[in-house]
Amino acid sequence: MLTLTNTFAADVLDGLNRPPSLPKQLQPKYFYDALGSTLFERICCLPEYYPTRTELQILADNACEIARAIGPYADILEFGAGSLTKVGHILEGLQAIGRPLSYTPIDISGKHLFRAARALMATYPDLEICPRVEDYMAIEKLPKPSQHPIGLFFGSTIGNLEPRESVALLRRAATLLRGGGLLIGVDLVKRPDLLHAAYNDQEGLTAQFNINLLRRINRELKGTFDLNAFSHYAYYNPARQRIEMHLVSREDQVAEVCSTSIELREGETIHTESSHKFTVAGFQELAADSGFNPKKVWIDRAQLFSLHWLETAV
Repeated sequence: MLTLTNTFAADVLDGLNRPPSLPKQLQPKYFYDALGSTLFERICCLPEYYPTRTELQILADNACEIARAIGPYADILEFGAGSLTKVGHILEGLQAIGRPLSYTPIDISGKHLFRAARALMATYPDLEICPRVEDYMAIEKLPKPSQHPIGLFFGSTIGNLEPRESVALLRRAATLLRGGGLLIGVDLVKRPDLLHAAYNDQEGLTAQFNINLLRRINRELKGTFDLNAFSHYAYYNPARQRIEMHLVSREDQVAEVCSTSIELREGETIHTESSHKFTVAGFQELAADSGFNPKKVWIDRAQLFSLHWLETAV
């Protein structure tokens, strides 16, 4: 059975040893070691980075209505839960109509997850909170909620996936959550200058976050990447309606990962993340194609971000 470490190694080697006709790539889920998670929390507080504060404001403004959509006595699973900062609005809204039976936050970063879960347990001592260290993509490994299954998927993490991956993940989620629903955050198409600023912050935190992926490879997979030989590069691709984040090699170089040589030419990039943006109608179509019944949508006044309530078949 593969451990997280050798799965990480296999994914990294697979992404860096692609044929010359394909760009090198790394999966964004591996950003989130302890330092990466901390850096991302700091990014979320930056004035340029609108998604987190906008999604939190939508949750705060609509907590009661969202709670009524979810319904009482739910078994809640949160995919890619992170620091658990957003679920509090859901839990508070549900107190008035019937508190959840259980809450299972799922994240790949174990230390970060358990620290956040302990803090939440202190706030909600009567709630069964069961943190689970798992890749949210591996939905088939998750236990089926026994009562009223509700999924939470915040942060527009769905946008990190390619369209076919999004459909596949949502289809598996619709099966797991049958008889319940999914509350999902979705970033909206907007002016490119707002997107550029969000992913190229003046403090350089996003650049540190991006470079830290190589630092993690060096530490955990005996990598020899020279971190100073790479630059952070993020831009909006309007044809694909997505931000693309890359690490650009500043020189011809050869590094090793798990005793395997990785060659990069000057100017060659490693694609580390895509962040797709959606229209409301476009995402609802995607959700419907994945087996969900799109219902209510909540959007902020500036129309930057959206929360979608999707129901499953009974």
